[in-house]
Amino acid sequence: MMKNTVLAALAALALNNAAAKEREICVMQFNVWQEGTSVPGGFEAMADEIARQAPDIVTLSEVRNYHDTRFCDRIVEALAKRGLTYHSFYSTDTGLLSRTEITDSAVIFPYIDDHGTVHKLVTEIDGHRVAAYTAHLDYLDDTYYEVRGYDGNSWKEIDPITDHDELMRRNLLSQRDEAARLAAADIAREREAGSLIFLGGDLNEPSGLDWTEATASTADHRGVVIKWPTIEILHDAGLVDTYRAIYPDPVEYPGYTYPSSNEIIPVNRLSWAIKADERDRIDYVFYVPDPRLSLRSVDIVGPQRDIIRGERVATDWGKRDIIAPIDVWPSDHRAVVARFSLDK
Repeated sequence: MMKNTVLAALAALALNNAAAKEREICVMQFNVWQEGTSVPGGFEAMADEIARQAPDIVTLSEVRNYHDTRFCDRIVEALAKRGLTYHSFYSTDTGLLSRTEITDSAVIFPYIDDHGTVHKLVTEIDGHRVAAYTAHLDYLDDTYYEVRGYDGNSWKEIDPITDHDELMRRNLLSQRDEAARLAAADIAREREAGSLIFLGGDLNEPSGLDWTEATASTADHRGVVIKWPTIEILHDAGLVDTYRAIYPDPVEYPGYTYPSSNEIIPVNRLSWAIKADERDRIDYVFYVPDPRLSLRSVDIVGPQRDIIRGERVATDWGKRDIIAPIDVWPSDHRAVVARFSLDK
């Protein structure tokens, strides 16, 4: 009896020591669809969803500061009403929230004519310098739509383009690769500084990890196999795609984030290519691997149905469930939540 009691005490002590050595870091990417204004009750729903996950870092897309307001202040205040303290700073198009105090911030790719942005914050978590980036990249020259028979600027129907070299040429007319290169250069400096590094965003471009031989006959890829350049730039900079790190099979776990079937919004407001299967994974959380970090989980949060050719269709992602919204969903995208263990 005494031996069992001692063993139980030792086991409990070991668990407590292990817990003391680790701390979770959670990063959430959330396209909030024009600050939640596109959905009735969207702003409060957005705050509720952030509060439910309680992430350490939130990367936000489609921040507009409507009517000369400061979105950063409004969302921080809304979260404070839910019992959570966050810090932020003024930005346009993309936004960042941090549960720890922000010691520095920077514009990496500036907002000009709605062609996207990249912002950065620096904070400290349990004595570790952390650099977090938020990216919302150019929505024009969306060449992956052209594979599906829609112009990537006007979204009018065209003859599908499937030639690899032509797709690459047209895609590089966007400014997404330029933004990614600027982010990669700054990330290199943060790596030299020993920072833990995260990047979240709606990059408006799919990943080559999703456009493979295995997926060539899915989602109207029309046989195209391609390494889309923006994501490749980030991979080359040392960033790892958290979702594909845990779920490497793009057939069984496609992880589509857009377009999601927001149930209270008409389909024609959610789909840009109404006759196509336009589903893609364009929202990401990346990180730079570090001995201090262990990726534990990645979840997708949002509506339970996809939109395919103008129809709401039940999502079939094999064994991987999507976390359902609390109530109203504020976006036409799904959110991505990645959790890490940090060795103290």
